[in-house]
Amino acid sequence: MDNQRNLRRTVLLNGLIVLTERMEYMRSVAMGVWIKSGSRCEPAESNGISHFVEHMLFKGTRSRSAQHIAREMDSIGGNLDAFTGKETICFNVKSLAEHVPIALDVLTDLVLNPVFASADIERERDVILEEIKIDEDNPDVLVHELFTQSFWKDHPLGKPILGTKSTVARLGRQQLFDYHGDRFHGGNILFSAAGNLDHDRFVEEVAQKFSCLAGGETLHELPAPEACASLVMRNKKSLEQVQICLGVPAPSITDESRYATLILNTVLGGGMSSRLFQTIREERGMAYSIYSDLSPCRDTGTMCVYAGTSAGARCSLSEVNSRSTDSTTLRADSSDVPAYTERHPVSL
Repeated sequence: MDNQRNLRRTVLLNGLIVLTERMEYMRSVAMGVWIKSGSRCEPAESNGISHFVEHMLFKGTRSRSAQHIAREMDSIGGNLDAFTGKETICFNVKSLAEHVPIALDVLTDLVLNPVFASADIERERDVILEEIKIDEDNPDVLVHELFTQSFWKDHPLGKPILGTKSTVARLGRQQLFDYHGDRFHGGNILFSAAGNLDHDRFVEEVAQKFSCLAGGETLHELPAPEACASLVMRNKKSLEQVQICLGVPAPSITDESRYATLILNTVLGGGMSSRLFQTIREERGMAYSIYSDLSPCRDTGTMCVYAGTSAGARCSLSEVNSRSTDSTTLRADSSDVPAYTERHPVSL
């Protein structure tokens, strides 16, 4: 098998980028429509609107009901999904190569022709409010959310992707329509595909589907926030464990030093042989779940350590965490790796 990757990029007249990778040995194709907008791009009063719009695009189009969309994808054995992040919204589908025309038609229709029916908005609002409750009831999710909000304090990057109960409750039909019109345009969309496909033929199909879409410029977010070193605690008496999240700033997703940081993350808490897992779980038995994680963005990022332990062991665990992340205890070939623990403020 040829190891050389067949990557090609085409920009349509309306600014939409089509990026493909041909993989002849595959029998399937995965496609994704990426919107260059997420919770980071939202005003405080409409926090959660990106995620709300993502949900609503599955509720039906001008030519398909929500049930029609589901049945059509199931009829070809395809998988249709979506997610919202801090900086992107993605709608993706995977199907056999011979079913690409159907999958592409459904995906395009879903992205371009939502109806935002009032009754569906009210039902989906309740669904999202329940989703928010699930996260609030999940301590390991909640502690990461609290960490992000305090670390990027007073900046959209620190706001929850789902929004809050109050902001979601206020979002109306016209706001959803306006958001879709402002963000879903050619200059703000990237269409990616990988699998058994021909780039030129695929570009022709995408261009035909998206020819009605106006062009436009990518929206600019606020500058990168300053990290805020702080100690945040929340007491939930019903829980048996204490959840701990300790974090520092990390390089952006395009920074050259990201490779050194990936190595640092792997050594520190990226797997079963990592420093934290071996020391805290295997040697001391102080926690069941212990790991480190990277969250890179376009111009900044975070690296954090998470652990869940008993209330009595939390102080000892924090002490071991601090020693494990101290640059003098880390041994790596690159001198850049331990430097991050010295240069950046820490938030717990």
